[in-house]
This record gives sequence, C-alpha cells and structure tokens, in this order.
Amino acid sequence: MIIDLTDTTSSEIASALLKARRHAGSPAMGMVGTIVVVVDEASHHDAMKAANEAGREHPSRVLVAILRPGRGPSGLDAEVRVGEGIPGEAVLLRLHGELAKVPESVITPLLLPDSPVIVWWPGGGPKVPADDPLGRLGRRRVTDAAATRRASVDFTARAEGYKPGDTDFGWTRLTPWRALMAAALDQYPTKVTGAEVAAAKGNPSADLMAAWLQSRLKVPVEQRNSKGPGVTSVRLFTPSGPIALTRPDGAIATFSVPGQPDRPVALKRRTTSELLSEELRRLDPDDVYAKTLACMVERDSMPAEAKKVDAVDRKSTAAKVTAAGKNVVAAQKQPAAKKAAAKKVVAGKTAQKKAAQKTAQKAPAKKSAAKKSVAKKTVAKKAAVKR
Repeated sequence: MIIDLTDTTSSEIASALLKARRHAGSPAMGMVGTIVVVVDEASHHDAMKAANEAGREHPSRVLVAILRPGRGPSGLDAEVRVGEGIPGEAVLLRLHGELAKVPESVITPLLLPDSPVIVWWPGGGPKVPADDPLGRLGRRRVTDAAATRRASVDFTARAEGYKPGDTDFGWTRLTPWRALMAAALDQYPTKVTGAEVAAAKGNPSADLMAAWLQSRLKVPVEQRNSKGPGVTSVRLFTPSGPIALTRPDGAIATFSVPGQPDRPVALKRRTTSELLSEELRRLDPDDVYAKTLACMVERDSMPAEAKKVDAVDRKSTAAKVTAAGKNVVAAQKQPAAKKAAAKKVVAGKTAQKKAAQKTAQKAPAKKSAAKKSVAKKTVAKKAAVKR
C-alpha cells in the first residue's frame, strides 16, 4: 500500500503508517529497529532499495530523508509504503526550506520506541557523524568514504570526533579480508617483517587495511596502486615466504601460504545491501575500528620511507620463493626421471624375453640335428660290423 502526503506533519505520517498496517492485516509491527537514511534526490531510489533488501534479514522501519534547504517555504512531503514486497515499513520524506535544517524535529516522532536506531549516509557522510543532528539519534552511525564527492575523506577529523557506534562501509568491506589474514597467521604462526597492500588509487579501504595491519602487527606497511577493482592484494612478508591474498578480478581470490598449495577463495565485492545487513547484525561499539582510525592519523604523520618494507626482507623473501619454485620444478622432474628409468628396465626385460624365445625356438632344431647325427653314426657302426 502506498499513501502520498503533501504538506504534511509527523503526526499525520504516523497515522498513515497505522492505517496502512491495519489495511495490510498486520496491526502488530514486528520490527527490530529504525533505519534513517540521509540521501539526496538523485540516489534515494538505490538507497531505499538497499535498505529494504537489508530489511529482509532485519525487518525495520526505513525513514529516507531528502533534505532540500533553500530560501523557499518550509514544508514536508511524504510517501508511506507498507507491503508491496517491503518486509517492514518505508517512508520517503522530503524536507523543504528551513525545515531541512532541523530534520531531527521530523524524524524523532517517527522512530520506533525502545528499539535501536541506525543512521546511514550513502553519499559519504559528515566529517564527524556523532555531531550531526541526525547522527545524535543513532546508536549506530554508518558512513561510506568511497561514495564521498570530496577528493578524500578527512579521517583525522573522524578519529578525533569518534564516538562508540561510528563505522564506515570502507571498513565493512574489509571484514572477509581481515578474517582470512588473521586465520592465515593462526594456521601458520610466524614472524611478520613487513606488509603490502595494493588497491585502486584513492581507495579508502586500502588506507584502513594498511592502518589495521600496522596497528596489529607493528611492522611497516607499504601501499601501492593497482588497476583495481578495489583492494587487489594483501601480502605479509615472513622469513619463510609471503602470505598472500590476491584478488585481481573482484570475484575469486588466491590464498597463498609458504609450503602449501595455492587455494582459490570466493571473495566477491559485496553489494550495498549486504554491507548494511552486516552492520545491522552487530550494534555494539567497534573498538578495533577506533584503533585503526587512530593508526591512520599516525600514518599520515609518518615519513614515506617509514612506511616502506625493508628491501632486505623483500629480497630475501623473493629469493626463498624462487628457491621454493626451483625445488618444486626439481620435484616435478624427479618422477619423470624415474619413469624414464623404469621404461628402460622394462625395455631390457622385454629384449631378454625375446632373446630367450628365439633360443627356445632354435633348441628343437638342434635336438633334431643331433638325433640325425646319432642315427647316422649308428648306421655306420652296423655297416662296419657286417663287414
């Protein structure tokens, strides 16, 4: 059911929601929270679609706020949607004029009582989410550094203004990467002397990944640009060789550990709704993200040379990898040599058998000749006796 409201109020919108629920035959709400989406007119459709898809796992009331500040008259237009394939409730709000400067006055009465509030800025987000009027309403504040229109996100401001509940999709995209690298060190405990992160130029997830590795491993982490998409590889340099996770196509990654065969890993780039669903699964403060932000500020103040991996470590690792490759080739050659030797032995035995068969074939002829010779001698002896 869709209800359009023009020049309306929060009270009328709440009444329309109740009416729509009753019309749909489900007066009970059965929703776990409220998702407040702050977006512009151009991208509100994709944002609402992603929020509704995430609501299939977490049924929620989705409030999409389109802010239109200007000198025109203040006003509020709304579109209420219940049913129509939507797992919860969705309200599209257009705030005009001075009302757009105080959106919390419209949003607050529409929040579900006694349930968490998640505020999401699909277009990037404010420098300090917790200081935003709508950000103060949220238990969880989700930004997306990769979607910002600015040249780069000021992570220094976000680190200084961090409050428990802040997070970013650039960090969420790294969850499977961080899990795989941590699992590699659990399965293959060794000393890490340096690390390298390769990604498309200007990718904020690469900056967060480098800061996370440096904060956890206390080693220099070097960043380099690649053709993308997104993060393409992460390497940990160890005395035995590199631990590497490489994803050149954005779908399938190759997981490499010294002394073990390479393994393919499904590591596709996730959709916005999948990222939002992950953030809705945990609403507690992300302390690791806070420490990573602090490390990013530290990395910004470091000289470029301090971030580079020691050439000695990189060369020694490369040499060991080359030696390992040669050993693999030699190991591959050994079975071939054994097969050739076995073939020679078989050929020799075959030749011996053929010679034995020829000898066996000649033996009856020799016996026949011997018999004939004996018979001739016997005849000769008898003739001599008669004489």
